[in-house]
Amino acid sequence: MEARVKKRQRGHTRVSAKHQVTLPVDALEGAGIRTGDVLRAEVRGPGEVLLVRDADPIERFAGSLTGVFAADELDTLRDEWA
Repeated sequence: MEARVKKRQRGHTRVSAKHQVTLPVDALEGAGIRTGDVLRAEVRGPGEVLLVRDADPIERFAGSLTGVFAADELDTLRDEWA
């Protein structure tokens, strides 16, 4: 049986029968998208779909309570748990 070789063009992809798309690594790296990121698909127009990374609430709010606690207050509270 002869193996069938698929012709692929760098930077291109196709939609599978299950409506899945594999994104090229160069495109993901260029956009700063990493494994585990949650993406939202938005329709931009005919033939255009925009993938937008959903905001991570931890990154969004990290550091927002700076100055609320005294410098050693959190350490004191954590010591009470032990």
